[in-house]
Parts: sequence; structure tokens; C-alpha cells
Amino acid sequence: MASIVYSICGEGRGHATRARAVVEGLRAHHRVTLFASGCAHDMLERYCRETNVALHRIPGLHFEYTRSGRVALFRTVGAAAGFKLAVGGYVRAVRPALERIAPDLVVADFEPILPRAARQLGIPFVSFDHQHYLVVSDLSALPRGLRQRAALAAPFVRALYDWQTATIVSSFYAPPLKRAYADTTLVGTLIRPEIAGLRPDRGQHLVAYMRRQASPDVLEALRACGREVRLYGLGARPAEGNLRFASIDERRFVDDLASCDAVVSTAGNQLVGEALYLGKPMLVLPEARNFEQAVNAHFLEQSGAGWAEPGLLRPERLGAFLEERETFRAAIHPDRIYGNKAAVRALERALHGSGDRSPPRALLPAAPGIGRELWA
Repeated sequence: MASIVYSICGEGRGHATRARAVVEGLRAHHRVTLFASGCAHDMLERYCRETNVALHRIPGLHFEYTRSGRVALFRTVGAAAGFKLAVGGYVRAVRPALERIAPDLVVADFEPILPRAARQLGIPFVSFDHQHYLVVSDLSALPRGLRQRAALAAPFVRALYDWQTATIVSSFYAPPLKRAYADTTLVGTLIRPEIAGLRPDRGQHLVAYMRRQASPDVLEALRACGREVRLYGLGARPAEGNLRFASIDERRFVDDLASCDAVVSTAGNQLVGEALYLGKPMLVLPEARNFEQAVNAHFLEQSGAGWAEPGLLRPERLGAFLEERETFRAAIHPDRIYGNKAAVRALERALHGSGDRSPPRALLPAAPGIGRELWA
């Protein structure tokens, strides 16, 4: 039995969801200790109590948002600069705990403190996240605007850490790897146990997920769709016509997701992957100024499994999506989405120092002619 420390970025729910799926595959054979910031720590608290997995809170990076729900770019950059200045102190504070645990391996999901502490203590470190696709992938197939923004963002991802002994990237799509990063391991979406054990059904309702706020046009389009919409992310409040506002409850959300007809949501990688694993067509609304979500939306459209609206959502566009949903559903390949087993195998290889790599495969092959080119 080895000792593994797993550190998790707290921005967004996908990091914590991915970590839970991985830990489930590791904890039967290894001792796992989690370090997490922000909402990832809050999400993992109950799971760790129930499984006796140790959990520690650490500071973390996060997006700043405007009142309208848009990413506040300059405030986000300012917060990141402040974090960068303080990171040395955070590393010194976490080192004693890491020395006591004496792990055989540190795994980081877009979290910069533990990798630095691991380097100082000579502990092997693996990068396991989604964001490193910006560094390792050949993104020449992206529209020019997205390609340029990806090129600008890649150095910031590399600056987080670049001394890992192995790189694992989890995503519902798999662009080709750059030659210099051919030893990267690509795995699909990490599916949490509650979803992996479900047999999806197809009801009449839609599931909608928005982070923090939804613009009036989105709510108006959902009201006009003629379906019950179970809306998550905006908090619980009285129903408004066909809109049912629910607080985030993991069990209820999973049940609604598994039984819905289709999904309308932001374009986070984890939620897109989970919905596709359950065979649900997706209409995604990438957050303004969040180009990572714009990239996710592009690859979703290219797969043929859904489409994206980068601006206002009009009722007629939502109606057109619902009319075409069976075409999107037919393009979904759930078996290509599931990445849990491949992820655990990759971590076991890193733990035992093996250089063996399974060849990457196309998780969602492109379907030319179905998606529309956006953000060109």
C-alpha cells in the first residue's frame, strides 16, 4: 500500500468531482490524503467523512465575476498575481503536513502549492487535470480566434508547474498531441460512482445548470420551451411557470440528469462529459470571457453531440436544438467518454515509475457538417 497526496483546485465543481472518481479507484489499495481549496473542499467534506479519507483545506486560485455573472478579467488577473506573491508562504505552511504524511507520490489537479512543496522535499509529482490540454495538444484545428487565445493561455498553465514526472489530461475530447508531449496520457471524463452505476432513462424534463447567474434571455428561452426545466446553480426559490429552481444537491441533481431528455448548461468539461456519458444531447452556453469553455463548446459541436450559443439564447434557437436532439443523441458514444480505469492505470504506472503509455484515442470523433464554426 502506497501513500498518495492529491491536491485539488477549488474553482468550479469539476475538479472535486474528478478527484472523487479517482480516489474511489485508489483508496482500496492505497492511503490517499486530499488537500483542496474553495468549493472543492466544501464538496469533498462529506465524502471524506464517510470514507475516512483525510482532507486538508488550503488557499487557492479562483475566478472573479461581475454582478452579471461574466468573468471579471482584470480582477481575476489581480487575484492571481496576489496569489503568486503569497505562494511561497503557502508552501512553507503546508510542508510540515507533507513531511508527516511522507507520500510516495503527489498528484495535483491544477493546484500549485503541493507541487512546489513536493519539489522542495524531493517527492515525485504527477499533473492530472483538464487544463494542460492547452500545453500538450495540437490545437491547429481550432478557429483562429480561439487558437490565438489558447496560445496566450498556455504559458500561464505551464507557469503553474512544469516539473511533473508524468502528465495526465482528462477530457471528453482528445485533440492530437504535440510531438514534444507524446508521452502525455489522455483519458476520458472521470465519472463519479453515483453516475457510473446508473441506467439512464429518458423523461420529458430538461436539466439546466448555470453558475452564479443566468442572463434574462436564458431564463426567457427556458420559460418558452414548453418543457419542465429543473434549474440548478441559481439557488432554491419558488417555481416560475415551468422553471423549477433547485439548490445543489448531488443525489437529486444526478437523478434529474440521468432521467432528463437533454441538458442546457455552461460548458465546463466535467459536466459536459458526465451528460454525454449518460447519453444526453447538450446545448452549452460558454461563460463570457471564459475561453476554456469556448474551446469545450467548439469540440462538443465538432463531435455532433450538441451545439453552442456563444451569445444570447433565443427561444427559437432552443426550440431548434430540441427538434434536432435525436440527431445529437445518435452521435454520442458513452463508452468513449468513460476514463476512470485508464486514469487509475496511469497513476499506478506513475507510482511504480513505469514509462509505459497507452496510445491516445479519439474520445469523441469529429462529425463534419453537423457543428457550426463559432468564434472564428
